[in-house]
Amino acid sequence: MTELQMSLIAAAGVFVGGVFSYNKWQEYKARKSVERAFASDHDDVLMRSGDTLVERQEPMLDLGAESPLAPLDVDPDLAVPGRSAPVTQSPASSSSMAPIHAAPAPQPAPSAPPVALPGTTAGMPPAELAESLVDPLIDCLVPLNFEGAVRGDKILPSLHKLRRVGNKPIHYIGFAVNGDWEPIVHGGVYTKLQAGVQMATRTTALNEIEYSELVSRLRAVADEIGAEPEVPDMIEVMSEARTLHRFVSGHDAQLGVNLASNGAAWPITTLIGALEKQGFDVRPDGRFSMPDGDAGVLFTLSTNVTLGAESTSRLTLLLDVPCVAPARDGFGLMVKTARELVMRLDATIVDDFEQPLSDEALDEIKGQVAEFYQEMEAADIPAGSTRALRLFV
Repeated sequence: MTELQMSLIAAAGVFVGGVFSYNKWQEYKARKSVERAFASDHDDVLMRSGDTLVERQEPMLDLGAESPLAPLDVDPDLAVPGRSAPVTQSPASSSSMAPIHAAPAPQPAPSAPPVALPGTTAGMPPAELAESLVDPLIDCLVPLNFEGAVRGDKILPSLHKLRRVGNKPIHYIGFAVNGDWEPIVHGGVYTKLQAGVQMATRTTALNEIEYSELVSRLRAVADEIGAEPEVPDMIEVMSEARTLHRFVSGHDAQLGVNLASNGAAWPITTLIGALEKQGFDVRPDGRFSMPDGDAGVLFTLSTNVTLGAESTSRLTLLLDVPCVAPARDGFGLMVKTARELVMRLDATIVDDFEQPLSDEALDEIKGQVAEFYQEMEAADIPAGSTRALRLFV
């Protein structure tokens, strides 16, 4: 057999294989179309809603130079546990920044079964919980459209496959046949969904790689549940993510109050008992936290030594400013606790250079904390709110 004959036979084999593969692909597409058309979870008369879908107004965060909230630069001392320098506003904070708009998807986004969020969500109505899960101000929204209605128990397994890209959480909500957006639950029936990926965290902004992963994996999920995604433009999303992260970075403030022993170092065993009497809870990482009932933690305390240490001569009380609501007066209660420990432990309130902090200095810092809270409120991200707790985790 000649080389020409061998080549012709090989070419014929490739051609036949290609035709076979093409026919199989067409058969697969046809089968999927039939399954979607006649699936039991579509177009049930009892599942149809005649209500008009109402779009939700999306909030906007304006960080422009004319806004009452210019990005706040926190004194570097505040970012380190134990620093007690006041919050300051730098001259650079007056620079103009583009406003943050929600991603181009005007309706709330879908979330899988109710997911625990930072903050108090217990007993929250489904519609309010949906707004907390998928927030147009801090999430990139991706609508997922169906040809008919779908049941929550049918789509939840697929949605659970995509809950995070990088360190950015993804939530879903669905537009129920009763006309409300709600978290997706077993037994629910939905005519459309929305996915929301958080555009920034305390550490990073959503980046191009994470967004590409989101789009790729979300398309696969959409294919499984028979939905068509409306993917926002990457350039716009990246711009909004970076602007949001600048805001988070500019308001990531932690305030510390130090206690120095006036005499010998405190034995850890004795110290633990004193702190528990003061109301602190022991944490697994060796820190102590001052509980705030159902609202979480007011502030924490560090012994500044390793778990195996036998004594310490310095304590640091630390307030995570954007995570505590102004009404809780976290800074005031932290200073009050520090003053009580001064009496209980024979200590002095000092700064990082071992210099005593006067009552006047502490009152000045408290006033600056109040201004800080006003700026967060003006940005529609109130300190201690679910929105703030999502960003400052």
